[in-house]
Amino acid sequence: MKQWMMVLLLMIGFTRGPVAQTKIPPIDKSPMDMSYYPVNYPVLKIQNKATEPLLVRVIYSRPQKNGRSVFGELVEYGKIWRLGANEATEIELYKDAKVNGNKLKKGRYTMYAIPFLDKWTIIFNKETDIWGAFQYDEKKDVLRMDVPAEKPAEPVEAYTMIFEKSPAGANLLMMWDNVKTTLPFNFNGN
Repeated sequence: MKQWMMVLLLMIGFTRGPVAQTKIPPIDKSPMDMSYYPVNYPVLKIQNKATEPLLVRVIYSRPQKNGRSVFGELVEYGKIWRLGANEATEIELYKDAKVNGNKLKKGRYTMYAIPFLDKWTIIFNKETDIWGAFQYDEKKDVLRMDVPAEKPAEPVEAYTMIFEKSPAGANLLMMWDNVKTTLPFNFNGN
């Protein structure tokens, strides 16, 4: 009987010990989000309503403006930016594409930008799974291009990346505060 009691106490100790030490981190102020093209692809897929294959997905964190001046201050002009917060933004192409007229092979890339007042230099880099832009290595760039910086109809509180259908494929809209950029993707091989 004593042996069974000892075994029971040991089992309770092993199962409760690690749980008592686990500290749950606070909710992140810049939550991670995903954007797909076709838009809402996972939901369409489980509803058997997907009419196109999955072509592209972007994973990014969504910082909030919170009354701050974003571009030119929080996000400095002329300096590398991870296109969000926390981990560097990643994009996965499930098919070869032309991005703003430049060929990009299917695969997973980290996306960065160098914002300027009138344009953003968008960068696709082959190093993935990194935090921020602190170890950004220009030698690992796969593609760079400039896109115009525009003013959205209304200021955007949370940094947002969304795809919208276009005649050639999809446009990736990147918006925050009083700036919007549009990056066209062509999946038709044209």
